[in-house]
Amino acid sequence: MRRRNRFPGVRKNVVKGRVYWRFEAGDFRCNLPGPYGGPEFLAAYEAALEGARAPRSTAEPDTVAWLIEQYLGSLKFANLSPSRKRSIRGELDWLRETAGKYHFARLEVRHVEALMAKKAGPTAANTVKKNMSMLFNFAAKKLGYIGPNPAKFAERMKVNPDGYHTWTDAEVDRFLARHGAGSTARLAVLLALNTGMARQDLCRVGWQHVSAGRIAYKRGKTSVAADLPILPDLAAELALIPSGRLLFLTHGDGKPYKPETLGNWFRDRCREAGVPGSLHGLRKAGATRLADAGASNWEIASYLAHADTKQADVYTKKANRAKLADSGFAKLSNVSNFPDPLDRKAGKGNE
Repeated sequence: MRRRNRFPGVRKNVVKGRVYWRFEAGDFRCNLPGPYGGPEFLAAYEAALEGARAPRSTAEPDTVAWLIEQYLGSLKFANLSPSRKRSIRGELDWLRETAGKYHFARLEVRHVEALMAKKAGPTAANTVKKNMSMLFNFAAKKLGYIGPNPAKFAERMKVNPDGYHTWTDAEVDRFLARHGAGSTARLAVLLALNTGMARQDLCRVGWQHVSAGRIAYKRGKTSVAADLPILPDLAAELALIPSGRLLFLTHGDGKPYKPETLGNWFRDRCREAGVPGSLHGLRKAGATRLADAGASNWEIASYLAHADTKQADVYTKKANRAKLADSGFAKLSNVSNFPDPLDRKAGKGNE
């Protein structure tokens, strides 16, 4: 008796001795990774079922709108974090509305730059370039496109290399002086500064993440786990929160914040304290403190909940440059402007 297929739509595919698992449902097809029935396989299978159930594309084939729909229905998009899915959907919706009718294979560098010019600032313009390049790469890897990637050669706009303002110690002190113990604003600053949490993580952190003097969570954007000691200033503030409270940061009658709402609320608290701050700037301040204290790249990456040390390198390089400059000038202080023999000669000439 033939065994029933546990995963309808999946078939075994052997190529040069290697086993692949192929999902097919109507005109939707994709390969499934990992061992058959394993965690990675199951996650990909669920995403494939969702993609197969999604409405078929109504866009004209080979247009930018069609390419965007192919990407949004792919496993590549399905594997993104929920927050990244929300942000890139908004970015691609603008791109589809602005240039969806054009055939993507006919686009040239000048067309990509014209789309970039429609954005108000350099960061938004560079996001257009980045997303267009991503779509062309997706077309090449998944859809058999063999043409050029014009977004790769579009001119990148210059932006502020420092990005968000990094809080100084004086600004932190000014904020804490304005927002006293027990206030939500004070708790938000100490949580962000001491844990490096981003907005979406601050919105969902509570006592369930605290144990034995440590706070552990998995970052929403990267899915990287962080396990950090709770420093005394944060511990003192947490001691004021009831032990049964599920979320630390709430508003109204214990309602949770949305990431965007939390950011807007926090900017208002910054204005009250007279500081030019943001929650992301506190993450940068925490990383800067660690770098100045001599923390390694991986120690900073652990604080930021990053999977690699690429961003941590920026902080350690800045800290090392400052230390090297101090070391260099310290050596100068040990050297006289004029050697003694030269001083004596100069003195004799003036007699």
